[in-house]
Amino acid sequence: MDPRGGEWHGAAHAGRHPRAGARHHALERTGCAGIMPGRRRTRPRSKRRGNTCHPRTRDSGEARMKVSFCLITLNEEQNLPRCLRSCADLADEIVVLDSGSTDGTERIARECGARFERQAWLGYVGQKNMVLSLAANEWVFSIDADEELSPLLREEVGAIRRNEPPAGVCGYEMPRCVLYEGRWIRHGDWYPDRLVRLFRRDRARFAGGKVHERLELDGPALPLAGDLYHHSFRDAADHWARCEKYARLWAETQFEAGKSCGRLASSTHAAFRWFRGYVLKRGFLDGAQGWRIAKFSAAEVALKYRLLREMTEIRDTNGPR
Repeated sequence: MDPRGGEWHGAAHAGRHPRAGARHHALERTGCAGIMPGRRRTRPRSKRRGNTCHPRTRDSGEARMKVSFCLITLNEEQNLPRCLRSCADLADEIVVLDSGSTDGTERIARECGARFERQAWLGYVGQKNMVLSLAANEWVFSIDADEELSPLLREEVGAIRRNEPPAGVCGYEMPRCVLYEGRWIRHGDWYPDRLVRLFRRDRARFAGGKVHERLELDGPALPLAGDLYHHSFRDAADHWARCEKYARLWAETQFEAGKSCGRLASSTHAAFRWFRGYVLKRGFLDGAQGWRIAKFSAAEVALKYRLLREMTEIRDTNGPR
């Protein structure tokens, strides 16, 4: 059942495709089998057969709109098979831009028929704009390696490809649903987290600082109902490690832009973040996971403002260089 109360609008693509052959078994060994939203990490039985990860191996109708799926990678062998299998039969092209993987990322990408390119790390904004520039098609779907399209989202994207977007539409936004400690999060600051991921390449670009890049779209975007699944943190330690990383990157970006903050900024902003996510946005409905998400979010906010203040105090003490 859909956590929102209705039946699932599609089935999990976990079965074997008749033409998958040895490549399918190789992908299974790398953990490509996804999981469906729900309180347990289990998939309902699929009523239709799964696909291989090669672009356009199966399609329910002739597509009138070609789409390039673009993603950046660094040591993503655990996530990549699941991601690529979810988009393979919707993609006319898959472009992977890698910044120096030392695991099996390249092998998996090439086995899946993706175009694999290398680029030294340019930052999130630079790297994502670079992979967009490599796409051959006018329309692109920007996806992260730890994400996958839900069955409903796959159906919606397939319909768009067959019928073409309405005149003037430049993109489509979709809700992102995060898997956290075995539970799909449906409340708080993390949901619906609507993002434009399918868009015209010539009308969009990524912008922002060292972290939390955003897509700037020059034109209207239509909403989609299907979720983009996000298989996020491995455990609490991984979650906090990323909080620390993002907090430092945010503080550095603000400091380099000449920003500063007061003594109370750390505590006041953190308190508001916790209250907004856990109370106003009903994060408490996600149980123990909702509590931990609110706690980590508040701690990250407190840390980033504290780091910014420390950088500012060091600069003021030492004077301008």
